Amino acid sequence: MLNVISYNLRKHAASGELMDLSVNYDVDVMCLQECDTEKLPHRLDDLDLADSTKGNRLGLAIYYRQDRFTALETNTFSLKKSLHDYLLAPAHERLLGIRLMDNQTKHELVVGDFHAAPLTATNSLRRHQIRAGHEALLGMGGEHITLMVGDFNYPFFTKNLIEHLKESGYALSLSNNRTYTRYAVFKGHFDFATSLGLDIKSVETLPRGESDHLPILVTADYTVAAPGGSAGSIAS
Repeated sequence: MLNVISYNLRKHAASGELMDLSVNYDVDVMCLQECDTEKLPHRLDDLDLADSTKGNRLGLAIYYRQDRFTALETNTFSLKKSLHDYLLAPAHERLLGIRLMDNQTKHELVVGDFHAAPLTATNSLRRHQIRAGHEALLGMGGEHITLMVGDFNYPFFTKNLIEHLKESGYALSLSNNRTYTRYAVFKGHFDFATSLGLDIKSVETLPRGESDHLPILVTADYTVAAPGGSAGSIAS
């Protein structure tokens, strides 16, 4: 199984919770949004910092379990900008990707850390960003096994998004509970997962911390066989 956490830190306010999350949930990969990348530690228990964005005030970062995975490549991507991006704080990089080799199962996969345009933008623009994000991650390789997690800022009309994703072969997986409840009018699932070549076993909303978002834990397994191996993964 793969255990992947995604967490929007609310302008780095929840950064003090990262060590406990990495220890308590047997995490393989951790994807962070709205972090101050200059203040992040290089290691969280068994997780190593793979890469982070450099041009964003609200940065992205990915940690991975080095004793299970080999990091083959990381890359950052600029996606179509919203009016918010042009007028306010810069958001040049809204996607951070990492290509990994699973040393246990010999699967090669790509994990994306995604932060969509805020609610001031349209769902149409966010769908464009999601589609472009998927294309960028597929371009990194990974045997068409892809997981993109993060803050999608898409709490309304999610069923329409699910139908759009089916056209590209991606599945959308919501968590068992809402991930954002700070403002009554904006309650909903902001943080979730899209995937290709993976069987998403569960997406669990974890307890609230210092952020206005709740972290999510994605548990997944491979649906395709690795070269010379079987489809299922070995438990980490």
